Amino acid sequence: MTRLLQEWVRQAAERRPDATAVVMGGEWLTYGALETLSNQIAHALRGAGCRRGDRVGLLLRKSPTTVASLLGVLKAGACYVPLDTASPAPRLAKIVASAEPRMILVGARGAATLRALLEDAQLRASVRVGWLETDGEATPAAPAFTLADVRGMPSAPPPCANSSLDRAHILFTSGSTGTPKGVMITHANVLRFVEWANAYFGLTPADRTSAHSPFHFDLSTFDLFGTFAAGARLHLVPPELNVVPHQLADFIREAELTQWFSVPSVLALMAQVDVVRPGDFPALRRLLWCGEVFPTPALRYWMSRLPHVTFTNLYGPTEATIASSYYTVPQCPATDTEPIPIGRPCGGEELLVLDEACRPVAPGDIGDLYIRGAGLSPGYWRDADKTAAAFRPNPAAPGDRIYRTGDLARRGEDGLIYFVGRADSQIKTRGYRIELGEIEAALQTLPDLEECAVLALPSDGFESVTICCAYVPRPGAHVTPMSLRKQLGAILPAYMLPSQWRAYDRLARNANGKIDRRRIKDEWGGPELSNMLSSEHREI
Repeated sequence: MTRLLQEWVRQAAERRPDATAVVMGGEWLTYGALETLSNQIAHALRGAGCRRGDRVGLLLRKSPTTVASLLGVLKAGACYVPLDTASPAPRLAKIVASAEPRMILVGARGAATLRALLEDAQLRASVRVGWLETDGEATPAAPAFTLADVRGMPSAPPPCANSSLDRAHILFTSGSTGTPKGVMITHANVLRFVEWANAYFGLTPADRTSAHSPFHFDLSTFDLFGTFAAGARLHLVPPELNVVPHQLADFIREAELTQWFSVPSVLALMAQVDVVRPGDFPALRRLLWCGEVFPTPALRYWMSRLPHVTFTNLYGPTEATIASSYYTVPQCPATDTEPIPIGRPCGGEELLVLDEACRPVAPGDIGDLYIRGAGLSPGYWRDADKTAAAFRPNPAAPGDRIYRTGDLARRGEDGLIYFVGRADSQIKTRGYRIELGEIEAALQTLPDLEECAVLALPSDGFESVTICCAYVPRPGAHVTPMSLRKQLGAILPAYMLPSQWRAYDRLARNANGKIDRRRIKDEWGGPELSNMLSSEHREI
């Protein structure tokens, strides 16, 4: 019985050592090579002082070596903390300060960012660096080991005393206070989902699966471990293809993928520019999406062209491990307005629609969506208050926990769950979960702003929502949207930057003296748009 995630790779290597495990362009590793390299990285980490429960940051580009690295972290008994090489150094510094990693594994793509991080003397003194690059570029710090050192390590795995309740990774998501929050995910959390999903979708060693999501995004967990559990082949999708839909379609064709899994915005963009031919992608058997609502018109586009493919909507926050519910669409929707449910619970999960007193609401009524079951995270890294607020005692079962998603939902007469909207200031766009409060907190650090309000307005584009910023410049300051966007881009990643900006002499206030966001929405998009926004939680 599998009890640790890395065991799936060992088992596949024992059965089919020469089968390709992971490939990206001209780089690839067989299961035998992946097992060996990850074991060597584990020995290097142990030799550098890593022990059970330590955190190891991964500041690496997407590559087969990075896949071996995260497996090596697990085999060393530690947990991996993926760091986005495209994020600004100030935001990564908050994540590193919180995670306190024993090691950071870095390559050329993350070298400049690491140099900026190591300007902090405390960090420089506390963190060791592993340089996992084959070229001769100068390392950003004297490394504890290099890739050349790794190649000389033993090929057998080091002893590992971890249990399935140990942390496998910590994924940092947007936080409303301006500081990213770390979601702890255990081996057991992932094992339970993968076992259910692989059985439901029928993955086999003959499958060729996509790895579209970056490793700091929780969808990647199923890409990786679902593939390895099946002994299948994982195709890493180059990030630059996301903005070139024609090349993304070519990638699916040339790799002969049997399974695609991504956020809907990528699929909506491909539909928007019409890159899918009737009967396209003949090898494709399954198309899965998660992370946000897939607009029905775009879904109809895909389903009408690919009648040989099954289409499944997965739903679930990071705190509940990849997905907690599923709905395989039985046939192409008849109209563009037909709602697509988030469906029924995955194995080992339960979805609850509750009122403010945590009592079940009647079918058809809207309530807060809670999740319970095997996928629930232990909580937020070193934040007992946030954990207690989000993970609550189950009033129906003493000793059990339920997680408040912040989403609103209803149970239909068909027994399926339907997503209605958000109950707070969190949005989902391009698959990323974003706290508008984190954007406002970052804006408030800019010296030329007096005050600001960040809003999310519905969009017909592939992003599903448009992030907007209403702002008041400080007296005498010369401020333009371009200058603000540039300053903000040094603090936040590109996907969190507002795309629309509007300057005000002062922001409207309500009777309590707080910023009147509804009035600003009225001014921005007109009363019709504002009414739609304010009533979204009552929409059925």
